[in-house]
This record gives sequence, C-alpha cells and structure tokens, in this order.
Amino acid sequence: MSSWQIYSIGFAAQILFSGRLFIQWFLSEKNKKVLTPSVFWKLSLIASFLLFVYGYLRDDFSIMLGQAITYFIYIRNLQLQGEWNKLPKFLRIFLYFFPVLIIIYSYNNNTYDIQKLLFNEAIPLWLLILGSTAQIIFNLRFLYQWIYSERMKESVLPLGFWFLSLIGSTMILVYAIIRKDPVLFVGHIMGILIYTRNIIISRKYAKL
Repeated sequence: MSSWQIYSIGFAAQILFSGRLFIQWFLSEKNKKVLTPSVFWKLSLIASFLLFVYGYLRDDFSIMLGQAITYFIYIRNLQLQGEWNKLPKFLRIFLYFFPVLIIIYSYNNNTYDIQKLLFNEAIPLWLLILGSTAQIIFNLRFLYQWIYSERMKESVLPLGFWFLSLIGSTMILVYAIIRKDPVLFVGHIMGILIYTRNIIISRKYAKL
C-alpha cells in the first residue's frame, strides 16, 4: 500500500475524531453544559477502527496501543446509551472481533513482527516510550470516563476527562512533531482547543 493511501486512512480517522468533537462542542455550547450525544461514540468507534489500521500500516505501536485501550470503551458507552443493539448484528460481531482478527491474520501471514513493531528504526526507543506514555495518558481518559459513567449509570463526560484529554493530547502533539506525522499533528492541534473550551464550560456552569 502506498504512503498516500496509508495517510488517507489516518486523515479519515482524524476527520471523524474532529467531527465528533465539533458536534459535541456545538451541542454543549448550545445547551450551556457538557453533553455526550450518541453520535460522539459512533464516530469514535469508526475513527478508532481506522486509526488502529493506520497505526498497523505505519508500524507504530503507540498508535495501536492507544486505540486498543479505548476501542471497547466506545462500544460500552453505546451500550449504556442503548444504541449498540440498534446496529446490525453482523456489524456488531465484526466490530467486537476486529482487533483480534487483524492480529491473527498478520500472525498467520508472517507479517506480524513484534521486533519490527517495538524496535522500529524510524522510532527510537525514547520516542516510542514518549509516544506510548502519551497515548496511555490520553486514552486513560476513557477508562476514567467509563468508570465514572458506570457509577452514574449513564454515559457522561466529566471534567477530569477533559483535563486528561488536554494533557495527553499535548504530549501526542509533541510526539507528532518529532515523528513528523501529519495525521497526529492535525488531529491534536484542533483537539487541544476544544478540550480547553470544554474545561471552561464545565467549570463555568458547575458554579451556576
């Protein structure tokens, strides 16, 4: 697969990620509180699917790790909102098993090389650690959000979610600049603005 095709997959994922944020931001501004529309999780799941593929094609462990952390949390939030069972059954089965299927496929075709993935010449060890740490912090926001939502018995985006988003996204932006990855750079430069705005909205209307 050519570089432009690989980048197209990555940019498609970032467009969906950015789209979900703009929709969520717009609805939150309109309603004067931070909302969590179901389309946020639907776009998240599709984008995560594409970005996982992008990371795989780029031999970028940190990207794959980040998506592996949140993939099933997106599904769980759709379940909490009662939207998951509305999807066609074959699509639900495919989405459930996709990460496992791609690993099995790669292993059986001798293309899944742990050595290549973890010790990529284009990504020095220190940079891999930086990128992986950034992805873990950035995507732990969804673990936090999931636990919070389970306790509240509804899908919500608490203030802590946006603080973790801002910290993790800033670190990934640094990684993207060093790695010279336009997909990550474009996605997170816009995200930082929205995360900051959601923090302002959350703190402002919590005082009312």
